[in-house]
Amino acid sequence: MTIRMVYFAWVRERVGVAEELVDPPATATTVAALVDWLAAESDRHAAAFADRGRLRAAVDQDFVAMEASIAGAREVALFPPVTGG
Repeated sequence: MTIRMVYFAWVRERVGVAEELVDPPATATTVAALVDWLAAESDRHAAAFADRGRLRAAVDQDFVAMEASIAGAREVALFPPVTGG
């Protein structure tokens, strides 16, 4: 299953790309498992995802918890918490 990963703000800066296509293993069934797999695949991802508590996610443009399923997902976005004024 190919998933389009989209990164925003400092996550994008640390990963080094705004988006990429990934083909995670079947064992990566949640956003958290996908993040774990990506972090193990490259130093860039490991650095970007070092503090998992500072990451937020969206699956197919819907905000989700890190424990959310990625079954059938076409896109997963990772970004820092959003703040406003």
